[in-house]
Amino acid sequence: MLVAIEAGEKNVSLTTLDRVAEALDVAFSDLIQAPDARDPSRINEVAWAGTHPGSKAVLLSKATATREVEQWEWCLQPGEVYPSQADAEGWSEQIFVFAGCLTLMLGEQPQHISAGEFFMFASNQPHTYRNDGDVPARFVRNVVI
Repeated sequence: MLVAIEAGEKNVSLTTLDRVAEALDVAFSDLIQAPDARDPSRINEVAWAGTHPGSKAVLLSKATATREVEQWEWCLQPGEVYPSQADAEGWSEQIFVFAGCLTLMLGEQPQHISAGEFFMFASNQPHTYRNDGDVPARFVRNVVI
């Protein structure tokens, strides 16, 4: 699988990349950041591409604090779905939608987050990002690790 990832032949899930980083004992952000980055807090790398053209997740930056925080820019085209497995205990996410409407599934419970709204949740449970609308859903996702 690592050979396929390095060759760009496989679009792996973010969970798989997180497990690879853990196995290598490095931060997820260090795994995908360009090796010649001048500012280690700015990442700006595509970490996931969806099946619909234009759907993507870009890890924008990271901040070192008592806990690490990752900031992501996401765009889900109409009909796109991204399922995520449960994160570790104590992790949380902060979502801010700036265009369209995002449906966040926490178990069987949908949370509809419209442009200009935000939602925070403990991410130690399976969750799914979905765009049920007719326009792209664009949002910022902060992951507190």
